[in-house]
Amino acid sequence: MFTEKLKNIEKEYADIEKSLSDPLINRDSTKLRELSKRRKELYPFIEKFNNYKKIEIEISHLDEILKTEEKDLAELAMSELSELENKKKILTAELEELLKPKDPLDKKNIIIEIRAAAGGDESALFVSELYRMYTRYAQSKSFKTEILDLNSTGIGGTKEIIFTVEGIGAYGFFKYESGTHRVQRVPETEASGRIHTSTVTVAVLVEPEDVDVEINSNDLRIDTYRAGGHGGQYLQKTDSAVRITHIPTNTVVACQDERSQLKNKLKAMKILRARLFDVIKNQRQQKIADERKKQVGTGDRSEKIRTYNFPQDRITDHRLNENFHNISTIMDGNLDGIVEKFKKA
Repeated sequence: MFTEKLKNIEKEYADIEKSLSDPLINRDSTKLRELSKRRKELYPFIEKFNNYKKIEIEISHLDEILKTEEKDLAELAMSELSELENKKKILTAELEELLKPKDPLDKKNIIIEIRAAAGGDESALFVSELYRMYTRYAQSKSFKTEILDLNSTGIGGTKEIIFTVEGIGAYGFFKYESGTHRVQRVPETEASGRIHTSTVTVAVLVEPEDVDVEINSNDLRIDTYRAGGHGGQYLQKTDSAVRITHIPTNTVVACQDERSQLKNKLKAMKILRARLFDVIKNQRQQKIADERKKQVGTGDRSEKIRTYNFPQDRITDHRLNENFHNISTIMDGNLDGIVEKFKKA
């Protein structure tokens, strides 16, 4: 019975609460951080289980009323009982879903890379729109986002953007976004009203802990140079941009978003660590070494996981073989409908 599992979780939660009030634990920052993180992971179980137990008590109370001979009370109790049984059924389903085995990576923080592919300026504009969609969705889940690197165009578009999403469960919500996204619409600059087809590639990488990936400093070549593109005179006069090459895998990461060379180096190392972890992860799953290219494809229009058809107000996910309407709402960050379909599938 799933209640036994929940009772064990309840006991673990109570033990953590007790430990967090221990002055010795509070002086150990590492242990405090671990316990706080685990407490946050368990809280959804505790919250729903408390509601479940409360409803069971109320149902038991109503059952006692039904045993009485007072007709008016019994009729009222029967009406309330039906409503409570329905609530219990919903909570049971939610708790069973929570208890299902999860991908251990689901709770990890992530790094998302979005790049313009086929379609020129229109593709770059759609990169900006996907970034907005993802950050709004992240915000709705109380996740924190931070830009690691940005390569923008002069028309409000973005050739490439790399950013983090931090929060428990981030990978679980975003892991279905990897691949080529195709957009079909009439660009604002198209006078004839002709529909254009463009593509954008998205890669969702797990951000590893320091213990997940060990990088030998002797395996790195670090170059500094003056940042280019939009950034003002300050960036043009200082060697603030950083390029890190991981020699054994020939993985190259460049970062020029910050004015500080140190900050750019730290951000570049974060991206590098995530990319190397992605290689390790996919090797464990017996994928080919070129997993990142495999994940997003070439960006060709025929290699798509999802199509955004603006004239027909329709998003088609080709993996689910299902259509979703109200495209403006989805582009505003309301991705739950698509994500939940994937979780059920």
